[in-house]
Amino acid sequence: MNPLYNPPAPESSRTFQFLKRVNAEYGLALSSYEELYRWSTNRIDDFWSAAWDETDITGSKGGIVVDASALPPANPSWFPEAKLNWAENMLRCRSPDKTALIEAIEPEPNNPDPPLRRVSYAELYSLVADLVSAFLSLGLKAGDRVASYSSNSVENVAACLASSAIGCIWVSAAADFGPEGVLERFEQVQPRLIISVDSVVYNAKVHPHLPKLKALLSGLSDRISLQPQVIVVRRSLTPSYNEQWEQGWLEWKHIVSIGQEKQLGRTTDGEVEWKRLDFDWPLWILFSSGTTGRPKPIVHRAGGMLLQMKKEFTICADLQPQDVFFYYTTTGWMMWNWLISALSVGCTLVLYDGSPLRDPAYLWRLVDELGITLFGTSAKYIDSLSKVYKPAEHHTLTSLRHIYSTGSPLASPLFDFVYVHIKADILLASITGGTDICSLFAGVCTALPVFRGEIQCRLLGMAVEVFTPAGIRAQPDEAGELVCLKPFPCMPAGFWPLPGYGPEDAVEAAKLRYQQAYFSEYPDVWFHGDHVIITRSRAGNGGGLIMLGRSDGVLNPGGVRFGSAEIYDVIELCFAPSTSHAGHAIADSLVVGQSIAKGTDERVVLFVKLLEGQTLTPELEKRVKAEIRSRRSARHVPARVIQVQDIPYTVNLKRVEIPVKKIINGAPVSSVNAATLRNPECLAEYAALGEALRAEVVE
Repeated sequence: MNPLYNPPAPESSRTFQFLKRVNAEYGLALSSYEELYRWSTNRIDDFWSAAWDETDITGSKGGIVVDASALPPANPSWFPEAKLNWAENMLRCRSPDKTALIEAIEPEPNNPDPPLRRVSYAELYSLVADLVSAFLSLGLKAGDRVASYSSNSVENVAACLASSAIGCIWVSAAADFGPEGVLERFEQVQPRLIISVDSVVYNAKVHPHLPKLKALLSGLSDRISLQPQVIVVRRSLTPSYNEQWEQGWLEWKHIVSIGQEKQLGRTTDGEVEWKRLDFDWPLWILFSSGTTGRPKPIVHRAGGMLLQMKKEFTICADLQPQDVFFYYTTTGWMMWNWLISALSVGCTLVLYDGSPLRDPAYLWRLVDELGITLFGTSAKYIDSLSKVYKPAEHHTLTSLRHIYSTGSPLASPLFDFVYVHIKADILLASITGGTDICSLFAGVCTALPVFRGEIQCRLLGMAVEVFTPAGIRAQPDEAGELVCLKPFPCMPAGFWPLPGYGPEDAVEAAKLRYQQAYFSEYPDVWFHGDHVIITRSRAGNGGGLIMLGRSDGVLNPGGVRFGSAEIYDVIELCFAPSTSHAGHAIADSLVVGQSIAKGTDERVVLFVKLLEGQTLTPELEKRVKAEIRSRRSARHVPARVIQVQDIPYTVNLKRVEIPVKKIINGAPVSSVNAATLRNPECLAEYAALGEALRAEVVE
């Protein structure tokens, strides 16, 4: 197979510069990426120490890296003598002449040409310093949770940086989340402060956000003991803004002025008094999709996030201060955390809030206007774009050198679309990682070629392999489960609550939940839940990755991952027999994803079992969809709601999602082990429904 892209000068890449440094420091003779990768995973202590030095981390490293003999379930401490602050590393650049952030908002009828907002590194540093002072004046301290229910904006970035500066723990939910979904997350971590926004723009419409904020706060008032303080960013004057305002809320501008007045958290020379803490100190909490219950609160360590992303950006992707980096993401997706971590390189970040496809030309006009060099998005976006717009026909795209794609596997035909209809001389990097590690297992390397349908390589320091169901290492080109054989610094510190942040029984339950999540499938290795192939090594890449999809029941329409439990909770709340009106009761339900668009996407199908004698009416279906849209988001709404006679369960009374998903996507009923089910006879109905569903989406 010929590559779609060859690096112009791999020997001068940052990866090979690092290889030469390793050779000199450790007396080695490594000559290829594959050899460097093998060394990095065999000698994890030496590699991560060298990565710290190569990426120029601000802070004290100490002499100890990690217990290299520890297995992943031990979740060993990293750099136990180190002291650092993540935000300090983000704001090393202080230049008034260098743009840190450019904020773009989707046009809408009342604002058809919204101006771009530019903030220099000097201005961002000053804003963060004022917020540090304000947060301290509000009584915040290290370990407190600061939560955001907001949009992708300058204010959100600054608040995250200021929280980290004083050792607070950042928690974020996207503005398009329904308040009940946010409540499920925030009630677990009990934030001391919530930052929100008065309105957002999407699909060329202004959507008031304060009603959703009020609904969230109302729910929290019944579930947590200490009520959070609230700061609201006033983006636009909506007609009902003043009527929706609650006493005790603080406006963003007011809180900034408090910080300017108090001048807290500064050294005698005016520098922010960065709180340098342990490498393993919690930086932020991200949430799992909630497949098996409430979303899991995943705690990420500050040093792990800093070192891992600096490695990815500098050694692997070769980001430069002159780069202009855009990623289409909401604040509830880990790619937002990934994007803002690029501030550590000193490059310019482009923040966008709005729909990416209502005007498919808009983002590509930004590429030309702003000189965007790195464009990040989802595989679903590229698929949707391919049906409606060919950027190369309308834009020069001269500045563009990388395109990143994640969220779901990028199909081979979409590689072709990028190279034919966007730009031929570009590094297209399909990348993969996840919320669990808030970074990448495999992805971009500027020293390697790009092959059609493949992720370029496993990233340095990540001992990724493929296991068969029997726990045997798969051969090259053999499908299996993605695992990681060695510990890595961005392994989560744990699930919330960590020791010292909750009662002992809750802490022990979180530890057990953590072990079950990642280490129950195979002994002594990290199980990630992705079905993949590692290809045979080509051009010294050590083998690329082909992503085959998730191994669990996570739903993934349009590249937006969420768990089935988020749907089940709405059904239980609104349609259980004890709460519903006669004729509108759902006794049970099952939700799965059906493959569409030639495997590049999936749609959500909800099967419902009604009380005996009742039928699924158009009115009930409409109400089900409306409740899911209201309480979750538009992306959660099922494409089809179908009545069935029974819901399959295992002998342990667990819903059978994965076998049903396979059946409706064409697998025979015989592929399911009937001995594991308490009612296997009901699968015949799903096989018949699967034929009809597949007939609907034939292209």
